[in-house]
Amino acid sequence: MDFILQCSEKNKIDIRSLTFDQLVCLIVQMGYPKYRADQVFHWLHSGIQSVDDMLNIPKDLKADLLNSTFIAPVTVYKKFVSDIDGTVKFVYKLYDGNFIETVVMKYKHGYSICVSSQVGCKMGCEFCQSTKSGFIRNLLPGEILGQVLESQRRLEIKISNIVMMGIGEPLDNFDNIITFLKLVNDPKGINIGYRHISVSTCGLADNIIRLADFNLPVTLSISLHAASDEKRNSIMPVNHKYNIQKLISACRYYQSVTGRRISFEYSLIDGVNDSDADAKKLFDLLSGIMYHINLIPVNRIENGVFSPPDMKKVRRFNDLLVSMGASCTVRRTLGADISASCGQLRSKFERKRGV
Repeated sequence: MDFILQCSEKNKIDIRSLTFDQLVCLIVQMGYPKYRADQVFHWLHSGIQSVDDMLNIPKDLKADLLNSTFIAPVTVYKKFVSDIDGTVKFVYKLYDGNFIETVVMKYKHGYSICVSSQVGCKMGCEFCQSTKSGFIRNLLPGEILGQVLESQRRLEIKISNIVMMGIGEPLDNFDNIITFLKLVNDPKGINIGYRHISVSTCGLADNIIRLADFNLPVTLSISLHAASDEKRNSIMPVNHKYNIQKLISACRYYQSVTGRRISFEYSLIDGVNDSDADAKKLFDLLSGIMYHINLIPVNRIENGVFSPPDMKKVRRFNDLLVSMGASCTVRRTLGADISASCGQLRSKFERKRGV
């Protein structure tokens, strides 16, 4: 069996990154009965941090697992709680000393978590703090899952919704994202339904098509932020490779395969993409697609050049889209007092350790 999830530093398999079928193969190859895989899988998805914590597993199996595998740790480094709305941000430290951020938000329908998919980001979007410190590596499936498990354990809650919109570009870590989705949806694990998971992308059109072909009923969320190539090129370098025509074509394919409504994220930047003409172009661009638009006043970032419009202008943009027949809302801002938008804290901790 080809384990592609090896950690080069420890030269061991991250066992929490294995699907149930992969884990069965590993356990059987070690000479143990298949039912031991059920037990091990249960423990891995209960949030334990060490094989030694598996209470009903025989010592010889534990020894074999410790010899060839590890559980990639996702350890709380800092925790911040908003005094405004109770939003929680965790800065997690990984096995190699890198940091990621995870945000837990409470809604009427339950708890949602925004997870990171990479350490840093390659995409270079001008308004995003996550990309400013550069890209270091992809997260393993078990490290993405670990954010959910450890957040649940620390807060003593049950997560019901997952948003893949933290640090990194999820579809740039495609294979590991697919494995994570299978892991988090597994009935033997925490069994979060695909329809309760949103996967964000800045517009990697080829991988949107690949995701469509898996036909998982997740919500695809497109970080659009401009309705013309000229403006999108200036704020999102990815548009030079996958222009708006290619992106929208991929979205139409995704919808034709999955039948799922697509969410379009649109960060409003004062004087850049917030005019009445921009609203009209956006409405025309999405014609024929089943969609919802989330309007987001852009976050100010360190050394950034963009500012959000005042709320009067934001409401005008929203009202204009709605008057034309668009499904559109202004997204509620949570955790403003704890820099809840991902990437704003990681860079500070990376600088402290000289990265």
